[in-house]
Amino acid sequence: MSTTVDYYFSAVSPWAYVGHDAFHDMAARRGVTINHRPVALMSVFEQAGTLPLGQRHPTRQSLRWLELQRWREKRGLELNLQPAHWPFAFATADRTIIAAIDAGHDPAALIRGIFAGIWAEEKDLSDEAVLAATADSVGLPGAVLVEASKGDAVDRVYRENTEATLAVGNFGSPSYVLNGELFWGQDRIDLLEDAIVSGRDPYRPL
Repeated sequence: MSTTVDYYFSAVSPWAYVGHDAFHDMAARRGVTINHRPVALMSVFEQAGTLPLGQRHPTRQSLRWLELQRWREKRGLELNLQPAHWPFAFATADRTIIAAIDAGHDPAALIRGIFAGIWAEEKDLSDEAVLAATADSVGLPGAVLVEASKGDAVDRVYRENTEATLAVGNFGSPSYVLNGELFWGQDRIDLLEDAIVSGRDPYRPL
C-alpha cells in the first residue's frame, strides 16, 4: 500500500516555496502519493488565531527575515526577500491549482512555476494573463484553468481544504499530514520522512 500525504499550502506562502522541491524530492524517493490541497490562508489565520505578517510583533518579523535568508541558502533557492508583487490577491492562483488537479493534471510543476514567479522572477501572479502564461509554460492549458478557477466546484474544494486543514490543528502554510499526524512547516520534512520510513503509528496531541 502506498503512503499518502496531504499537502496543505497557499501560493502566497514563502515557506511553501522554500519547502516545495525538498518535499517533492522526498515524496519521489519514498514512493509517496501527494494530495495537493491549496487553502485560503487568511481564513486559516483568522480561525486558528494566527496574526497576519504585518500584525506580528517586530521581533517575530525580524526572525522571519533571518530564517528566510538561512533557508534560501540551505535549499539553494533564488528568493527575493521583498518581491515586487507580494503580498498579492492570491486566491485565483490557489484556485487555478485546484482547477488543474480537478482536470486530472499533476499540479507540482504549476505550483513550482507560481512560486518561482512570485519569489524569483518578479511576476504579478494576481494578473490572470500572467497566471495563464505560467500554466502554459509547464504544458498546461492556462486560460482554460484560470477560467475554471472561477467556478463553484473549485470554490467548494477550496473551502473544504481550508476546513480540513483546520480540523487537523493546522494554522499556517505549508503543512503535511500523514495518517492524521500534522507536520507543520517546511523544516519538518525530515521528521515526516522519518515517520514514513519507520512506519510508526501516528503521534497524537495529549
